[in-house]
Amino acid sequence: MALINVAAREIHCKVVYYGPGMCGKTTNLQYIHAQVPRDVKGDLLSIATETERTLFFDFLPLDLGKVRGFQTRFHLYTVPGQILYERTRVAVLNGSDGVVFVADSARDKLEENVRSLKELAGNITRQNKDFREFPIVLQYNKRDLPNALSVGVLDKYLNGLKWARFESIASTGVGVFDTLKAISKLVISRL
Repeated sequence: MALINVAAREIHCKVVYYGPGMCGKTTNLQYIHAQVPRDVKGDLLSIATETERTLFFDFLPLDLGKVRGFQTRFHLYTVPGQILYERTRVAVLNGSDGVVFVADSARDKLEENVRSLKELAGNITRQNKDFREFPIVLQYNKRDLPNALSVGVLDKYLNGLKWARFESIASTGVGVFDTLKAISKLVISRL
């Protein structure tokens, strides 16, 4: 749920990068943070425990315009993808305005992708939100892998709701900003 800061004339939107462990969520945020101009972004912060970490930062996109005279500020978060950190994922997802689901394109990761997407659906539903209507963009990451599944196969198992989807190689930035722009526009259109 977007927060409105009337004094600063800003609407704060929360976008969560969600997906299985080691799929590229953190790599996405690190790449975005490195590319966004210093004067429109906050620090890249990490909430780390002994075994997990959540990254986040905020930025003010320059090219998305204003909503009723208010600037939009996006807060980007990652969640730990490993199975045992579901409670952390639920906590980070709480209050989000949109999700980028990052899927690992490797053939042997399909089952983990499906399991993670089902978990996301359950977590959004438990927050009394309609999963089918919630702003979600898919990112098929690691497209450069020799064992990458075809987009058609990924769509068959992950994109039954026909979300916007982007191919990416987060480590080099391919598709990273296309994905970010799509989820940002989707979130803003729902404000």
